Amino acid sequence: MTQVSFYTGVPERLAYVCRLLRKAQQSGARIGVCGPAALLRRLDTALWAFEPIEFVPHLDLSAGAADQVVIAATPILLHEHALELVHREVLLNLGAEVADGFEQFQRVLEVVSQDDAQVQAGRRRFRHYEELGLNISHHKVAS
Repeated sequence: MTQVSFYTGVPERLAYVCRLLRKAQQSGARIGVCGPAALLRRLDTALWAFEPIEFVPHLDLSAGAADQVVIAATPILLHEHALELVHREVLLNLGAEVADGFEQFQRVLEVVSQDDAQVQAGRRRFRHYEELGLNISHHKVAS
């Protein structure tokens, strides 16, 4: 059964996502990130500039065809659609809705900022997971 973790009250969502991805990658996890294309492009740029002395290895699959060896060796993959991600360990959903195919992943991460629209969308996703009877953990992020 998929385990879901919510991180709410995040003051700067993109920066928090970068830190979360770095931590997950350092623990050896293989992560797929899905969401709107424009947001994934901003995340890609943020990951390249995140830490000047530390590289967070990732690949934006939305950008076009990539070598299967490179895809297999890259721990963080970005794509608009969760079902296009080859890693099925951890899914970080940046979309406003529950990601199609989320149940194929062992774990789903949801990061919700303090923005009203984000909070409302996050509540809808939380209720959806709850209605499915999934194990949900909730982490309130301090400013």
